Amino acid sequence: MSNLLAICLLLLIGWFWLDSLRAREIALAICQAACRQRDLQFLDQAVALRRLGFAWRSEGLRLRRVYRFDFSEEGVGRRNGYIVMRGLSLEELSFGLPEQTGDA
Repeated sequence: MSNLLAICLLLLIGWFWLDSLRAREIALAICQAACRQRDLQFLDQAVALRRLGFAWRSEGLRLRRVYRFDFSEEGVGRRNGYIVMRGLSLEELSFGLPEQTGDA
């Protein structure tokens, strides 16, 4: 019985690790595309996990991950943004910049 419990625990850890890698890759791709779209420099080509928790929504219980990333507006200075992933889906993306309108 204890061997079965150990195997189940190892499988759960393996699933969590692979799911975390997949969520990080998706978050990285979203951040890169969003920076390109807004003509920002995506610095360090990385996102860093800041918070991990659970979110209960209509589709059930999902892992909620908050990643931080750095970007630059014109190659000068360094600003922080964040992306929130619920499971493997984007929940929120923020650059902390004023929203651009199409009227300019």
